[in-house]
Parts: sequence; C-alpha cells; structure tokens
Amino acid sequence: MAEGGHIKAALAVFWSFFGVRKRRDYDADAKSLTPAQVVIAGLVGAGVFVLTILLLVYGVMQFVK
Repeated sequence: MAEGGHIKAALAVFWSFFGVRKRRDYDADAKSLTPAQVVIAGLVGAGVFVLTILLLVYGVMQFVK
C-alpha cells in the first residue's frame, strides 16, 4: 500500500472520531480504503487517544502533589 493510503485511512478515522464526516468524503473513503486499513487506523488512533489521556492525567497528578 502506498504511503498516501496510510494517511488517508488515518484522516478518515480521525474525522470519524469527532463525528464530522461529509457524505462525499465517506463515499470516497469507502471506495478507496479496505476494511483492514480502517480497523488498523482505528486501533492506532484509539491507542494514541488513550495514551494521551493517561499522560494528561499523570501530568495533572504530578502538578497537584
């Protein structure tokens, strides 16, 4: 898969996390991305989100002490 496919999948998942997807963008992604690309990008995105929240909480807890 080309590098553009990885970026396209990541952007599709990123905007989908926020629930802000235009119908034509969704249709274009449905034609060009495979389900495996979307699932992998979703798992990576969720992992980054969880790690970000954990680091934020850790930083706040260090500040509170």
